[in-house]
Amino acid sequence: MDVELDRLVVVFLDPSQLLALEVLRRPLDFTQYRSLAFGRTLRDSEILASMGSVGAPGDNAVTESVMATIKKECVHRHTFKTRDSARFAIFRYIEGFYNPHRRHSSIGDLSPAEFERRLEERRLQAVAS
Repeated sequence: MDVELDRLVVVFLDPSQLLALEVLRRPLDFTQYRSLAFGRTLRDSEILASMGSVGAPGDNAVTESVMATIKKECVHRHTFKTRDSARFAIFRYIEGFYNPHRRHSSIGDLSPAEFERRLEERRLQAVAS
């Protein structure tokens, strides 16, 4: 695939010399950053998109929160003899408590399982009507 590149000239000024360096850069491609169809799908599914820029502190806030909760409520309360026993305990915590029972303020104080059940119920009602 041929990509047409713009030329960018960067000039460094040093007391002893003037140096001009020519580099190539790609033109900005806005489709890399947002797709209208994808955004519409997220809105229709009632999903809040995280579309921060690289290095933005809130970009992974939900993931960081989930991991902190798992560490606090599961990992740090136990001593594991093997990695496999740790993996099993974390799996059991997520599938046995976190998803089916633990309430989350970000989804209306519902458990993820209940939130998904209600979302599916609404989707089926919308399809039927």
